Amino acid sequence: MSPADGAKARTIPAEPEQYGLGRSLTAMILRLSRHAGALCFLSAAVFIAMTLLEFFYFRQLSGGLPSLDMRYFGFTPDEGMAWLTALGRRGGEIILVWHYLTFDLLFPALLSLTLVSLILATGRRLENFRVLPGQVQSIFALVLVLPYMLADYAQNIAVARLLSDFLSANPDSLSFASALTVTKFALLAIPVVVIATFWLMGLRRQA
Repeated sequence: MSPADGAKARTIPAEPEQYGLGRSLTAMILRLSRHAGALCFLSAAVFIAMTLLEFFYFRQLSGGLPSLDMRYFGFTPDEGMAWLTALGRRGGEIILVWHYLTFDLLFPALLSLTLVSLILATGRRLENFRVLPGQVQSIFALVLVLPYMLADYAQNIAVARLLSDFLSANPDSLSFASALTVTKFALLAIPVVVIATFWLMGLRRQA
């Protein structure tokens, strides 16, 4: 090969790095399906810990009133204010530290990873899903799960602000926190329904 040919060869652009990064990210997401069991165990362990704190500690602080996180259908501003008033400043600080800055700082992300892994694991039992390109599979799972995760963190921030600054509690801020709570659970239902549907379809094919 002549020096001129060598110079031409060296000027051929390499494959853009973003394509390699995209493939790596897709591969990482797809590998989550292999760890669905471990992720389910971790999510369940954190959820149990949060539930125990709610029923055996937080409700004692609030005089038996359920936390705003547990009100699946939302709450009125009066109900939210009653919970904050019952907690007082000390109770609010305890829940802020032992829930929103610890367990619930981790749980939405952990549950989201678990949901993605289950969507992929159950979906790959179905031929129509299995033949899709890996990137499409990963994007499908993320599109179903990410809205829930974002809504959960937004709701956490809204309630944490109420707990850290009682003066910020007014009908508008409490109504906003309630709307985020309802939205969070509604968006969580979407991937759960898809996982259940995939699982039932997989069972039907095996029958």
